[in-house]
Amino acid sequence: SHPSEQVGSSMLRNSTLGRTLAAAARKGGAAAARGMAVKVNGDTAQVEVDPFLCYKTEGPKSLWVDTSKEEVLKALKDIMTMRRMEIAADLMYKSQIIKGFCHLYDGQEAVAIGMEMGCTKKDHIVTSYRDHCFQYSRGDTVKRILAELTGRQGGATKGKGGSMHMYYPKSNFWGGNGIVGAQVPLGAGQAFAAKYLTNKGLARGEAPSNACSFALFGDGAANQGQ
Repeated sequence: SHPSEQVGSSMLRNSTLGRTLAAAARKGGAAAARGMAVKVNGDTAQVEVDPFLCYKTEGPKSLWVDTSKEEVLKALKDIMTMRRMEIAADLMYKSQIIKGFCHLYDGQEAVAIGMEMGCTKKDHIVTSYRDHCFQYSRGDTVKRILAELTGRQGGATKGKGGSMHMYYPKSNFWGGNGIVGAQVPLGAGQAFAAKYLTNKGLARGEAPSNACSFALFGDGAANQGQ
């Protein structure tokens, strides 16, 4: 490798940012075995992501993503907060403090945080019934989420929705859907609305949108035909 790359690798290993990224890589399993290409410059860094396929788009112009020590540490803090929140919810459910359903998201926290690092609160998110962590990542508090899970008036939906029906409209998070696959057409409608409104109410044309829509679903929902 080039001498400058060797120096950069040494700086990375001995920096807080480098240790944080290395810890994330170790937790990534396959990513750790593959290695993570990183360029460090003080408290900022560039990370090379894996190539990926895009549908009806040209894809990214570069696979290098800019980040910083502050952003990485915040991401790690948010992921750990989500994990602690979900473990607490698990214990409360097993103690029968949480009634009814309780669909947890532990083990998937990095997905929600990775999405938030790549989008803005103008973008729309709609997901399935594992919605606690997205409620948090969109800006709600752990207190309000746990209050909702326990049916209290101070909860995200005043204790009436519970685990599967949280939402946070001020940051364009639309739930939380208990019906498998039902969120997919909602996400498509949000994408259409974002483009429609950007085009000043005219549905035709190729006007770019200032927002996008994420509809999350698993393989079990892919064959629902909603």
